[in-house]
Amino acid sequence: MRKYHATILMVDDDADYLMFAERAFRQNGVNGPIHQVHDGEEAIAYMMGEGKYADRTIYEYPTFIMTDLKMPKADGFAVLQHLQGNPEWAIIPSVVFTSSSDLDDIKKSYMLGASSFHVKPHSMDQLRKHLKILHDYWMTCETPEVDRTGRQLHTDSAGKLGERFAQAPADLARL
Repeated sequence: MRKYHATILMVDDDADYLMFAERAFRQNGVNGPIHQVHDGEEAIAYMMGEGKYADRTIYEYPTFIMTDLKMPKADGFAVLQHLQGNPEWAIIPSVVFTSSSDLDDIKKSYMLGASSFHVKPHSMDQLRKHLKILHDYWMTCETPEVDRTGRQLHTDSAGKLGERFAQAPADLARL
């Protein structure tokens, strides 16, 4: 299993679900930071480092985001749209974890850059198993390296296949 410093951001308006999901992650051996926010507006503030989230020593930039869709203020689509609109942040594995199985919700989630879409299981045991599979999968994936603040590390594409794609300007990485 690939090991790196991972910070999980869970976005859901159901406090009980957030508690159960964090407990399931911990039971599965996840010992990195897990932060919880209760709507898309708060998630965007977290990602932008605004307000109480400005201290990145406490609120490290997420390296994995799990969001519900239907929430007050700003929904999960707003979270995905925000990520997609910021090239430095669009690389973050973003998983929709919702009670909706609506085909339009699934389609729109992927159109907005979701890495995957999952319907929430109904029992704690199923939730634990589902989150273990999800976490184990993402821990085996290669992702662009970031520092502890979430800023992508610069890579040199000269003479490589990816050279035709410009890197995002440093001023877009307002982490």
